[in-house]
Amino acid sequence: MNTYRLDDYDKKIIEILQQDSSISNIDLSKKIGLAPSSCLLRVKNLKEQKILKQFKVLVDEKILGFEITCFAKVYIHPLNRETSSKFIEEANKIPEIVECYTITGDASFLLKIVAKNFEYYRDFVFDKLLNVPNVSNIDTSIVVSSEKESSVIPLD
Repeated sequence: MNTYRLDDYDKKIIEILQQDSSISNIDLSKKIGLAPSSCLLRVKNLKEQKILKQFKVLVDEKILGFEITCFAKVYIHPLNRETSSKFIEEANKIPEIVECYTITGDASFLLKIVAKNFEYYRDFVFDKLLNVPNVSNIDTSIVVSSEKESSVIPLD
């Protein structure tokens, strides 16, 4: 994989956009000390280089009624390309699964799941997750409190 060399302007653009991706180009250009056209070209280049993948809105799931966040290790048997691909395909169809990672170790996947309450999660496991082909076991850890949440990537 190629790495892209960031100059100070690029780093500042990324730092600011990671904090507030809704900032206008005019305000961004003022904060970094570049002309708006130069700033816009740099942002476009960072997108083309796939350094800036997506602009997102972070939602407070608790305010929307999702009281439970948990991480579930999912075990697939037999584990091979076909069963892994099928699991990923199915996981992408389930909205309660907000993140899915292929991992090393004893489990095959690590999922971040949101649920409205414990009963909802129980039903989710039995009605959805265990119905995905080749799922042999699920090991869940429920989040008690969140001490740090960030999507900010350090640049230095």
